[in-house]
Parts: sequence; structure tokens; C-alpha cells
Amino acid sequence: MPFISAADGLIKKSTTNVENKFITKYLPELDPVAVKVYLYSLYLLQSGSSYNLEDLAATLGITEEKAKDCFIYLEEFELISIISRSPFEIKILEAENVNGTPKKIKPEKYADFTKTVQSIISGRMISSNEFLEYFCLLEDYGFEQNALIMIITYCVNLHGDNIRLQYIKKVAKSFAEDGDVTAKKVNDRLSAYTSSTPALLEIFKAAGIKKQPDVDDDKLYKKWNEELGFGDKEIIVAAKLFKARNCEKLDTAIEELFKNKKFDVKEIEDYCKNKNSIYALTLDIAKNLGVYMKNPAPYVENYVNVWCGYGFTFECLKKLSKYLFRQEKNSFEEMNGFIRKLYDSGIIADRSVDDYIEKRQAEDKLIREILTACGLTRKIVPWDRENLSKWRSWNFSDEMLLEAAKLSSGKSNPMAYIGGILSGWKTDGIYSKDKITPTASRQISSSDQKSEGSLRSNIERHYYDLRHAAEERAETAFGRAMSDSIYSELRKELNSLSIELAFAEIRDKTKAEQLSERITKLENEADGRLAILGLNKSEFIPRYSCEICSDTGYDKSGVPCVCLKQYLNSIK
Repeated sequence: MPFISAADGLIKKSTTNVENKFITKYLPELDPVAVKVYLYSLYLLQSGSSYNLEDLAATLGITEEKAKDCFIYLEEFELISIISRSPFEIKILEAENVNGTPKKIKPEKYADFTKTVQSIISGRMISSNEFLEYFCLLEDYGFEQNALIMIITYCVNLHGDNIRLQYIKKVAKSFAEDGDVTAKKVNDRLSAYTSSTPALLEIFKAAGIKKQPDVDDDKLYKKWNEELGFGDKEIIVAAKLFKARNCEKLDTAIEELFKNKKFDVKEIEDYCKNKNSIYALTLDIAKNLGVYMKNPAPYVENYVNVWCGYGFTFECLKKLSKYLFRQEKNSFEEMNGFIRKLYDSGIIADRSVDDYIEKRQAEDKLIREILTACGLTRKIVPWDRENLSKWRSWNFSDEMLLEAAKLSSGKSNPMAYIGGILSGWKTDGIYSKDKITPTASRQISSSDQKSEGSLRSNIERHYYDLRHAAEERAETAFGRAMSDSIYSELRKELNSLSIELAFAEIRDKTKAEQLSERITKLENEADGRLAILGLNKSEFIPRYSCEICSDTGYDKSGVPCVCLKQYLNSIK
């Protein structure tokens, strides 16, 4: 009976073909995990499965990094060829290497290197496979031998003879990614790391991080210190208050502080102290606005933290949320737009916000009185505020406005009629009640009053339609753009960066320049995306048919616009 036989059913099943040369020459030499990767790759190729590197690694129970290392290892034996690293793609070659050893790398070329490395890692014997990995680092990444020896020495000094190969490779690749592959560059980087070690040791002690700092930690430290602008004291305070027990958690904490513009020790302490309070504030604001929140975190991060960063106090934000609910602006997004307008106008302090709200409430009270005098019972709309602002710009007192409202009572379009009366008074220089005469109080003769009311109605409807059409086109265009996930994300990032830029212009001019460049780049990307969508950002701004009066019929001085005269001529 033969040593190996097959069941009848096996013969009928599908198979994966493997070259005999692989079995006779390569299999005895190869690393076991690399064999698994090679055989599974053959199976995927011959079965036509659409797997990628991530799928292969998951199926074999290894990391993507380990899978890549295996393919690099197999390439040394010329069993496969790596044709792309991003995305990762390979080509399986014929097994033509009759000796079963790598062709590309000749171990004798690195005889001195191997002796030196073995003397550094003296506590254990280095396997041929591990040496092969070092040879690959030298060949694939262009390391000078002395440069890689310095990296291995650094790793052994840090972790001892039991240092894992994967750790050495990780550190070496980190150097290679930054272009540090010569002995001089490696030495300079290690020297710079050594200079920052005392600071890292102090940070680790304060944070309770129980390990020796390494090059990766030094990289993070430089990011916190040089890129984000945090000093050692601030980093230590952050480590303690955030209870960061490793560098990854500390990095997350530092980035959170940076995003919320907390750079000073006191700012960091106050931020951490008030963090729970800000969550409570967010819940209060949501309650005042009538908003249901399943998870407060996004509202804290995207809205309330930003508002507090502007300088608004907790009590002020609560007051604003109650005021906006009464104004039927009952969402965080609408509140954010309102607060941005206040911030841009320099209205931040509690007193200035109180004054602003009192002013708005006084205006609303006057508008309600005007509407009542006109005989109207509807709610206040934005157009009423625009009218009040325009009439006041004509230098009319509240008393005169109410007088005009009384005279417009009973007319078909009383608010438009008020505008006509005030325009006539302005032309005649009538700005006080005692100068109002029956003639001056009439826009038209009694015989033409009915037809004039109809004319006013037509004029008001005409300009309303023009404004509404222009604004609806702009809103529709903007809605189309924001419904695109790519453009929407670009706009959110631009809004966030604009806030960062405002602070950077005060704190860090270099950072401000970098942010400006980033914003310009994103604006160009956003414009490009709009072009793909068949849109232009100019479409987001209402295109009124008349640029002089913005489709109101009156210019900024309250004088009838040229377009109004043209419209009147057209309907005569």
C-alpha cells in the first residue's frame, strides 16, 4: 500500500495546483506563516475570489502588516513579485529557483553586518529568517548598514536582548518613512530624541505611564510641543486631569484641548472642571429649545464648546436659548447661526447680549403695535423687521410710524401703504406729527383711493414674487449642494477651520498661515465638487432682478427705485 492515497470523493473535488518545485525545493526552507500565505494566495488566484490584503490577513488570522512582510519575504525567493504597494497587489511567479534560496540577497554580502548584529543581541541566537528580515530592510528601504545597526542598538538598549523582531522593524520603518536611512540622519534623530527624554520621563511619571520613552513617544511629544504649541507643564496637567495612562490616550486628550483652544494651564484646568458642567448646560439648552437629544456628545463638541470658546457665559447661553425658542428658532443649528452673528458683531459679554435682546424685544413690541394699528393680527415675519429698519433709516420716529400705521388701517396692503405714506412725508420733509395735514396724510385723492390700493397690492405682490423666486433659487441650489455627502463634509471642515483660524490669528501667525493655505485648498476642492454637481457657489446668493433695491422697490435712501418706475410704466 502506498504511503499516501486519496479517497474517491477527493479525486472528484476541486483542487488548487501547486508546482512540484515549490514542494521539493521551497517548502523545507520557507517560514511556516509565509507558506500559508503563499498557498492561500494560489487558492484565491485559481478560484477567482475577489479578496484583498485585508481579507487574506483576516482569514489567516494574521495582521495586514504580517501579511505584507510575508509577501516581501516570498519576493526574496522570487516566488511572487510585488507590483503595487498602494493598493497592495502581487503577481505569483513560476518557482524557478532550483536552489530554494533567495536570488536577490546574498547573505555573504552582509557577513560583517550579521556578526555585529549578533554581538548586539547577544542573549539569543538570531535565526536565518530574522537575518533575512534585516537584509530586506537594507535592500528595500535603502538603509546604510551602520544606520540599521544604530537602530537595532537603540532598540536593544531600550528593551534588552528579548527585543522582538517586529518592534525593530516597526522602528526602522518609522525612520524610513521620514527619510532617515543614513547613519548621520539616524544619529541626529536619536540625539534629538535623547534631548527630549528628560521631559518625556517627567510627563510619564506624572501620568503614571510605566514604560521607557521611545522614538514613537518622542514623535508624539514633538507634535504636542512644536506643532500644537503645548508646553511641558500644560502636557503634564493634561495627563493628570485626563487620567491618560498611555501616550495614545494623552495624544487624544491633547488634540481635544487643541480643538477647544485650551492652551494655558488655567484654561485646561477650567475646561476639565467645567466639562461635566458643559454637558449639563447642553441638556438645559436642549430643554429650552425643545430639542430631543439621544446623545449630547456631538452637540457639546460641535456647538456648546464652540460657543463657550467664543466667550459666552453659561447663563447667557441659557437666556439666548429661551429667547430663540420664543422666536421659533428652536434648533441648535439656528441658535448657532444667531450666536455667530452676535459674535461677528462683537456682542459677547452678558450685558451687551442683554442690551441686544432688549433692543430686539422693543422692536418686536413696536412692530406688534404697528400691525395692530394697521388692523393686522398675524405674527411678526422677517419682512416686518426689514421694513422697520428701512423706515427708521429714513429718520422717522416711532410716533410717526404709528401715525402712518393708523392712516393705513383698512387698506388692502397696509404695510406697503405705510411705506408709501412715509415716502411721501420724506419727500415733503414731514418728520413730526404737528406737520401732518390731511393732504400730506393722503397718498392719493379720495376718488382714486380704491384703485391706488389695488396698485399698491400689485406692487407689493410683484416685488414679493421677485424676492421669493430669487431666494428660493438660492436655497434650492444650496440644498442640492449640501445633500451631497462629499461637499457637505468639505463645508463642515471649512466651518471648523474658520473658527480655528480666528484663534490662530491671535495666537500663532505661522499656524494661521497654514490654516489659510488649508482653507484655500479645501475651498478649491469644494468648488471642484460643485462643478461636478453642475453648481457654482455664486448660486447660493439670491440673484435679485434689480441690484439697486434688491427687489424691494426702494433704494437704501428710501427713494423709489428706477425699477419701480419702470414697473409702473409697464402696467399703466
